[in-house]
Amino acid sequence: MASTTDDVGQPITTYPLRFRSAEARGARIGRPLRLFARVRGVDGALLDRIGRAFFEQDDAGAALAAAMRLPARAPGRVTHKQLRDALAGGASEPGPQPGGAGCGPLHGTDAEFGPLPRDRSINRPISEQRTDVGRAPQQRAEVGGDVQGSGPSTLVPDPLRHLLDEVTTVPDWVDWDLVEEGAAVQRRLGQNSDDVLLQLSLVGGYRFGGPTDLLAATGALTGGALRRLRETQEWTVGLSEPGALRPYAPAWRATVHVRVMHALVNSSFADPDRQDHWDTARWGLPINQADQAATLGLFDGTLILGCRALGVPVPPSDSRALMHLWKWVGHLLGVHPDFLVDDEWERHRLNYHVLLAQAGISEAGPHLARAVVAAQAERTYRGPSWWQPFRAGFERERLLSMLTAFLGVRSMRELGLPLRPPWAHAYVLPLNTLRYRVLGRTRRGRERLDRWGRRRSGAILASYGSGSRTARGPDPLVRAG
Repeated sequence: MASTTDDVGQPITTYPLRFRSAEARGARIGRPLRLFARVRGVDGALLDRIGRAFFEQDDAGAALAAAMRLPARAPGRVTHKQLRDALAGGASEPGPQPGGAGCGPLHGTDAEFGPLPRDRSINRPISEQRTDVGRAPQQRAEVGGDVQGSGPSTLVPDPLRHLLDEVTTVPDWVDWDLVEEGAAVQRRLGQNSDDVLLQLSLVGGYRFGGPTDLLAATGALTGGALRRLRETQEWTVGLSEPGALRPYAPAWRATVHVRVMHALVNSSFADPDRQDHWDTARWGLPINQADQAATLGLFDGTLILGCRALGVPVPPSDSRALMHLWKWVGHLLGVHPDFLVDDEWERHRLNYHVLLAQAGISEAGPHLARAVVAAQAERTYRGPSWWQPFRAGFERERLLSMLTAFLGVRSMRELGLPLRPPWAHAYVLPLNTLRYRVLGRTRRGRERLDRWGRRRSGAILASYGSGSRTARGPDPLVRAG
């Protein structure tokens, strides 16, 4: 662990022990990325920035989490109902009672703040709901005074007000037309996006210690893989709906919900009184800015590269739109501006340095990877009951085939997964060539791709079951891979 000293000679921790502890391995895994992105050498200043970010958190989220963990009736405490009402624009909305499925209880007797009401339709513009950004100042004024339905003259505490100001104030760099185009690009990617995010992003992220160990500490190894996949899928599908990321729209609320959930996890596991206290000296903060930057890189840069590897052309205009969409999402999630980028190639360069900063694989990684593969048998597929075992077997073999091609033999063995020939890529590549390079060249063809993408994403989401309507968002362990 690198350190310096302060003015009185006391040591100041600069990096956690995990930082660059498996740099040669990270360089090996990132070699294709380095060559493709033409990364010239290692930027020491950028590595230092990533290393310091392991001890940085989302300050606004942390302040709100601290206020939500205060004892009942303590001055300044923020309740789950206040948060729900604030994210709904000040209006009290009915919803499931606290303690249901989702992020789960995080501290003491406090339950989760519950699922946020969402319109699950993807066939009409969500912008028809309350998504006008011009309403944000008025809504901030409403929640800045009294929260409707939370009791007479109940002022919103400062931590909640500060977070709301941050997520409702739209930066000058946001281009709503580009955000909408990015959502349309992601819809057109359809199952290709779902495949890359599951295989290269999620399972690929299990090759590094730290966030995987956090998931193990939350009980993810004891079950619930299908639920976690469903919630992440629901969140990503919601982001691609038209108008869904404008302030107070459904995906905006779900994304801010994810941010607060992450802050609560961070606050809970960093508590020194907790029996399974997090090893901050080794891993950094439970959820930190370096890992958040890595997660964001998996949803923009890695998604683009993975889809290209599946034969999907992603021209510069589509790349720019996708990057802009995820830059806005990253801002809502509380990612530091240093790690928010518009340029795909700058993201690839950042992702490569993130790989160099990582630790090696930990015991949690293989367990989590095998749980994802096993979850394919738990999904409910379209068709009669007698067909389910055959379809489940096909999906498992397809997943292993694509993982072998994406991750490579050595990573598959590290994760304890069986190797398969790349037969899935052999049929996906020509299909994508037909869809995107032939049919997708016309406006009508792109419209058909949009409809196909929605159908496939909807079918995949339905196969995970109904469950909670709370969008979990990205697992805190997702890493650039």
